[in-house]
Amino acid sequence: MPEPRGVDALLAAARSRLARLTVLQARAAADAGAVLVDIRYAALRERDGTVPGALIVERNELEWRLDPACDHRIAEATDHDRRVVVFCNEGYASSFAAVSLQALGLHQATDLIGGFQAWRAAGLPVSPTAGQVASPVSVADRTS
Repeated sequence: MPEPRGVDALLAAARSRLARLTVLQARAAADAGAVLVDIRYAALRERDGTVPGALIVERNELEWRLDPACDHRIAEATDHDRRVVVFCNEGYASSFAAVSLQALGLHQATDLIGGFQAWRAAGLPVSPTAGQVASPVSVADRTS
C-alpha cells in the first residue's frame, strides 16, 4: 500500500505536469481556438456568473465529455491535440481535472491559475447567465 502523501503533495505533483495559464494567457489561448471548460458546480455559476464562450461540463462528467474516443463526447472534443483549459472556482480542482484529461491523451490540457475568481478579478468578461451546458451522461450511458 502506498504511503499517504496528503492533498497538498498530490496537488503539487499534478501541477508539476501542467503548463498552467494565467488569465491573460487563457484568454489568448481561447482566442487562438482553445476550449475553455468550466467545471464549477451550478450554485457557483448561478452566484458568480460564467465566462462567455466557456463550455460548462460538470466535473463528474468531464472525462466522458472531453474524450475524443468516447461516444458521449461533446462536439468540441474533436481530437487529442485540441487545447483544453479547465477552470474551477479558485484553481485547485482544475489542476486534478487537467491531469486526468492528460491521462486520456489530451496532452495539451491544462488549467487556469486562480480559476474563475482570478478571471473575474482581472476584469475579463463575465456573463450573469448560464453558458452552454453539456447534457448529462447517465450511469447507463457510461456502461453501455
